[in-house]
Amino acid sequence: MISEIKIEEAFSYHLPIIDVRSPGEFKQGHIPKANNIPLFSDEERAHVGTVYKQRSKEAAIEISYTYVEPKLKNFISDALKVAPNKKVIVHCWRGGMRSQSFAKHLVENGFSDVKLIIGGYKSFRNLVLSDLGKPVLLKVLGGYTGSGKTQILKEFKKLGHQVIDLEGLANHKGSAFGGIRQKEQPTVEQFENNLHSVWRKLDLNKPIWIEDESHNIGKVKIPMQFFNQIRNSKLHFLEIPKSERAKFLVSEYANRNTEMLKESILRISKRLGDLNTRKSLQLLDEEKFYEVALISLHYYDKFYLKGMKKRNNEVVQIKFSSTDHLKNALKIEKLSIT
Repeated sequence: MISEIKIEEAFSYHLPIIDVRSPGEFKQGHIPKANNIPLFSDEERAHVGTVYKQRSKEAAIEISYTYVEPKLKNFISDALKVAPNKKVIVHCWRGGMRSQSFAKHLVENGFSDVKLIIGGYKSFRNLVLSDLGKPVLLKVLGGYTGSGKTQILKEFKKLGHQVIDLEGLANHKGSAFGGIRQKEQPTVEQFENNLHSVWRKLDLNKPIWIEDESHNIGKVKIPMQFFNQIRNSKLHFLEIPKSERAKFLVSEYANRNTEMLKESILRISKRLGDLNTRKSLQLLDEEKFYEVALISLHYYDKFYLKGMKKRNNEVVQIKFSSTDHLKNALKIEKLSIT
């Protein structure tokens, strides 16, 4: 049986999702945890589109059949790996011929329940952008580089608070050093999709803790409406001595690839200045990581302070003596800052 469902309903069924778009479309952005079983390769899709534009719809459909027919058996075997109980949700870009044809093929080969998403992936993207623009109660955690903000968020989560880890979703820690030993960053579109996947599981009537970020986290961007909410929310600023923050950075990065650390230093060389850059590179060769961290913090502290001055909202400063993440998280929780 084939039935149509709205994107808002899709997640409530808890069924596997098959995305039949091309691999390139899927890589650009997809519903989190969806499975890609493409009707066409990227090249085949491009050819069909060209025929459609230059000749006719009928000619494009005919070309499509020649590409799809040899794959029909594989479609079934691949779909059974995804949905062995023969119940599945299917979509393409706009809920058109690709997903409809695939769904029909599944039903003809024994699938008992195939649901088609009305409007396809496009309807999902509209939902993502709409939802991420809705007002929520954010508690923003800020502080100079090396304050351990991400670790505090992890402690908050263990303590039962709602948390969105933007840097975790972005596979980047936000600084010139932030990409070291991280997985490949998602596309901007997929970052938004992954953010929405976390967002929709939260109780939006309760506070959500989030780290203060720039608009860019590495190569990805926070959706502007959501970013504006972060900027306009109260900032809970951690004041931790520079010496303690430098120690934390050493624990985070000293065991990493020295060449990658040098590349990161060179990326901020214009702001560090020629003297500090050369000094940092020499200190890295000498494995004096603490001294390198202090030089870097001088730059990052100025950079963060400049960004903080652009905020129009309230800033609450909280002093700590160290980067003990659990102790600091408990102190913030005890203060019951709202």
